[in-house]
Amino acid sequence: MSTIACIFARSGSKGIPNKNLRNFNGKPLIAWAIELALQVNQIDQVYVSTDSEEIAEIAEFAGAN
Repeated sequence: MSTIACIFARSGSKGIPNKNLRNFNGKPLIAWAIELALQVNQIDQVYVSTDSEEIAEIAEFAGAN
């Protein structure tokens, strides 16, 4: 049995526009979430669901599907 992590990252944030693309300490916010999920030994795969091509590219670069 495998365990997956799902990260949902839409582009249209009302509070902070494009918050998932904003740099935080040198990398986009979404990359932090992906990297943390990949470090968890019990998680086999990380998937990102998004409506943004930019977020999808960053997610793939960070190691998510």
